[in-house]
Amino acid sequence: MILAAGKGTRVRPLTYDLPKPMIPILGKPVMAYIVEHLAKHGVRDIMVNVSYLHERIEDYFGEGSRFGVNIGYSFEGHVDDDGEVVPEALGSAGGMKRIQEFGNFFDETTIVVCGDALIDLDLDAALREHKRKGALASVVTKEVPWDKVSDYGVVVMGDDGRVQRFQEKPRQEDAKSNFASTGIYIFEPAAIDLIPSGRIFDIGSELFPLMAERGLPFYAQTRPFNWLDIGSVTDYWSVLQNMLMGEVAQMEVPGTQAKEGVWVGLNTRIDWEGTTIEGPVYIGSGSHIEAGSKIVGPAWIGHGSHICAGAEITRSILFEYTRVLRNARLDETIVCKNYFVNRAGEMRRLAEADDAGLIDARDRRHERRDKEGRQTA
Repeated sequence: MILAAGKGTRVRPLTYDLPKPMIPILGKPVMAYIVEHLAKHGVRDIMVNVSYLHERIEDYFGEGSRFGVNIGYSFEGHVDDDGEVVPEALGSAGGMKRIQEFGNFFDETTIVVCGDALIDLDLDAALREHKRKGALASVVTKEVPWDKVSDYGVVVMGDDGRVQRFQEKPRQEDAKSNFASTGIYIFEPAAIDLIPSGRIFDIGSELFPLMAERGLPFYAQTRPFNWLDIGSVTDYWSVLQNMLMGEVAQMEVPGTQAKEGVWVGLNTRIDWEGTTIEGPVYIGSGSHIEAGSKIVGPAWIGHGSHICAGAEITRSILFEYTRVLRNARLDETIVCKNYFVNRAGEMRRLAEADDAGLIDARDRRHERRDKEGRQTA
């Protein structure tokens, strides 16, 4: 089960036009990595609950054949009196209950993962531990800094791993542990039976506290693995930086290496004279890097982008079709369609920021104005 129905409000503006599982990492959606990882461990049947911008997920993944899996979808929402589709998520647990009542999909042991994090967990080992302990439910945890506990569900466990208490996003001063839920769970069918029907119900804030209070066989697992959570814009920026630096195993920058630390997509034009590119940098297909510009990595330049002469880009992420105007400066910035946001998460609309030096690369009017200006000069 992949949980993919949320709106991803903490990752705006990235999620204004994309559901969170479709946020791109090295050129493909984060959920694609999850599906590939599940397939690698022999999982063949995957249900996905969808709601917000659900078509984007369904159109990309289809029924899963190109990934070697079968994918089914459970839409959460309705059509209103005006014929508009209204997303209406049922909560992570409520969505699972609806699937079970419809077709009994969870009649076997089920792995549940959130659709917004990169993982390389040994799922076979996790399943073996789950079975060995006779768990009704298991949650895979990761130790996080104490100043980050309020971002996560926090697990309080005994020496044997049995969960004694589950706190959903507690204040730092109230947290009883710094072992965070990674959004990776293993459920037996009886765990699904605990979820009430026909109402919004959440795994972290409702189901898990209920199981802990009842003293059910609910266990936490602590095991080494990479967990790259995209909980915020800052997290997304950090994940891309780490991946471009080669700090994440089995994650390779796409494209062809044009020079040391510089990868390019197809039909990319780089005017090297007077241009400085310090890797690691990826430059997407159909992009144009004008002479005299400067790019300092780690940086990702999306396809169809245009970096004008004199522009400087430092440790930034540019989504597709971004034009950085002459002599503009970007430092630790994410540019996403009509918005740009700095590392701290402060967001501005391009239309309201005349000083940003950013426009849509598909807007040819600027090219004409720039050409006319140079001819007049």
